[in-house]
Amino acid sequence: MNYRHAFHAGNFADVFKHALLVRVLLYLREKETAFRVIETHAGAGRYDLAGDEAQRTGEWRDGIGRMLATPIEDNAASLLEPYLSVVRNLNASNEVRTYPGSPLLAAALARPQDRMQFCELLPQDHAALEASFANDRRAKVNNLDGWTALKSFLPPPERRGLVLVDPPFEQPGEFQRMEQGLSEAHERWATGVYLFWYPIKDTRETESFARRLARSGIAKILRTELVVGPVHGDSGLAACGVIAVNPPWKLESELSVILPALTKRLGRGAAGRYRFDWLAR
Repeated sequence: MNYRHAFHAGNFADVFKHALLVRVLLYLREKETAFRVIETHAGAGRYDLAGDEAQRTGEWRDGIGRMLATPIEDNAASLLEPYLSVVRNLNASNEVRTYPGSPLLAAALARPQDRMQFCELLPQDHAALEASFANDRRAKVNNLDGWTALKSFLPPPERRGLVLVDPPFEQPGEFQRMEQGLSEAHERWATGVYLFWYPIKDTRETESFARRLARSGIAKILRTELVVGPVHGDSGLAACGVIAVNPPWKLESELSVILPALTKRLGRGAAGRYRFDWLAR
């Protein structure tokens, strides 16, 4: 596996995925009992936006760069601020140079009683992630295949928590692995919250994936997608989605506020659009 998220850190897909992740984490914090966060493809955890990889693509400028350029308007500001404040706290000035991956976002919101497990196979990224959490007793970093982790770590002892699945999609068959992984994970831990991120390059493929999930027998599957530009399979990523299983009850209403704001800020003219719908209730 050669995928390096450093080239794409802070892009529109990260903003979309991480804004949803933070809303779910805030929901889990509402109860005093401990929760667990499990991430199957965690990456390096922290990304240097001034580094060679990020500068080579510049994708973050049309993602987190736009989000922080000016204040967010209307009701979306309060919903997005917890996520954006974590980003700001990692940067000493108004200029964003460091972007937190999902492990750092989880760590910023997890409490002393909560626990986190992160899996990363790529040696360089695993070493960086392990260094970030060397002194954090709440976290364990595993050099383990993410799909294996879904079988090994479920159900967690805390009984409450979130599983984030964010594979690199650099190999064929990733949608099938995601479908099977969700089925096996849900069988082991039916009450957990799951977030499955996916790119949209071929709408026929993603629609087929959604139809299969709708027939899976799993209840409470919410699909949400963000499109910022024309979707062409041979061009750069311009659309992505998140499948949420057992989402917090108020996430649907929050999406009705967050998604228009993200579309307005990140969309490339008239091509920007969003949707969210229930595949299964």
